[in-house]
Amino acid sequence: MGTHTDTGAATAIVNAAVYCCDDAFGSFNPGTVVFSDGVIDAVGPSGEVDVGESATVIDAGGRLAVLPGLIDAHSHSSLLKGYSENAQLIDWLPEYQREHQVLTPDDAYFGYLVTYMESLKGGTTTVMDMYRFGQRGAQAATELGMRAHLVPYAADHPTKHFFETLETSEQLIRDCHGADDGRIQAWVGLEHITYCSEAMFEAARELADRYGVNIHTHTSEQVEEVELVVELFGDRPVKVFEERGILRPGSVLAHCVWLDDDEIEVLADTGTGVAHCPVSNMKLASGPAPLQHFREAGVTAALGSDGGISNNSVSMWECMKTGSLLQKVTRLDATAVSAAEALRMATIDGARLLGIDREVGSIEVGKHADVITVDLWQPHLMPLALAEGHDPILWNLVFAGRASDVRDVWVQGRRCLDGGEICRIDESQALAEIHERTVDLLERRKSASAIPMVAD
Repeated sequence: MGTHTDTGAATAIVNAAVYCCDDAFGSFNPGTVVFSDGVIDAVGPSGEVDVGESATVIDAGGRLAVLPGLIDAHSHSSLLKGYSENAQLIDWLPEYQREHQVLTPDDAYFGYLVTYMESLKGGTTTVMDMYRFGQRGAQAATELGMRAHLVPYAADHPTKHFFETLETSEQLIRDCHGADDGRIQAWVGLEHITYCSEAMFEAARELADRYGVNIHTHTSEQVEEVELVVELFGDRPVKVFEERGILRPGSVLAHCVWLDDDEIEVLADTGTGVAHCPVSNMKLASGPAPLQHFREAGVTAALGSDGGISNNSVSMWECMKTGSLLQKVTRLDATAVSAAEALRMATIDGARLLGIDREVGSIEVGKHADVITVDLWQPHLMPLALAEGHDPILWNLVFAGRASDVRDVWVQGRRCLDGGEICRIDESQALAEIHERTVDLLERRKSASAIPMVAD
């Protein structure tokens, strides 16, 4: 459980619709949540929770929902969403990677900053981010007050020389792992199996072991990609990962759309988790991941945005709704992925996937106070009346909720969003600097040509 990190009077949110996202999926309406020193002190029905005379009280008046901070389990920061469009993965990647050929640390900082600003304003308090120059990501997250799990794009194929290396990955771990009172974590990242040699896999495993960190990579996003891997390596991707020793508890694979039953069994047997990115998988015409099969096999799966580069949004609200609807329509089963299950995938399941579920992911006494409020008092989230044992608020949050509905965000008890406005930086000034940097990056990108996913 969490440890106290901040000092000061308690904050109490009273008379709200509270969804704890704990194992029992407890909820209270009207409910109260009290936190102080960065830790949740109490949660329960309003009137039964001792608020304390010195607490700062926020009276929701039945017009706010309180949820755990949302967790984006797989993202890619970038300045350039909207420039690599209308293409499937194998054609999309080379165009997207033109950004990386000219990317500088300052570019990366502003890419992190704009992505995390959007995330925070939508109630995302933790992001797993695979990008470049991770020290600048730690800087951006720390400035905003968010949690970030930073995963370097690393590769050693000669045509992918513009990505990170295991040497720069090790430096990120040394510089940033555990920084900002533990809110910043560093992982070992492998960009793609076709970009990384067998020796690099072995070295990545040794690096992760040496520092006690986890491993993250992509796989099986598109049928043609899987066919390419089989052609190159003689087996399906997950089987190759197993042979190369990177599958184990704590390892996370993004996408996993085209896994067969044997591969899913390997994930379950090794304790490897999955970051499911439904919006991106639809936009790149990749297909629907076998989410129900993951669950039946006991594989932990959580939701990721995949970043604005392939999603045009990092809204976890869109991921919750789309993730549910995609399963319903592909399985022809209207009961697939309920509102509660979708919200779990964006909160406590995300925390489990990232190995931080003892600290965050649910509203429970002793956990860190990563808490958000959502404004229910607006047309698209009506009605708010519970009747005949049915709770429309939960269903409407998942299927009608928007990132712009988020009003307040606390991370480890520190307020990061107040009434929809970012607290810790000048948002207008930041956007002006982001725009200026983007224009400059686009000019420099003109010199970069697309390099095929697998070059000779």
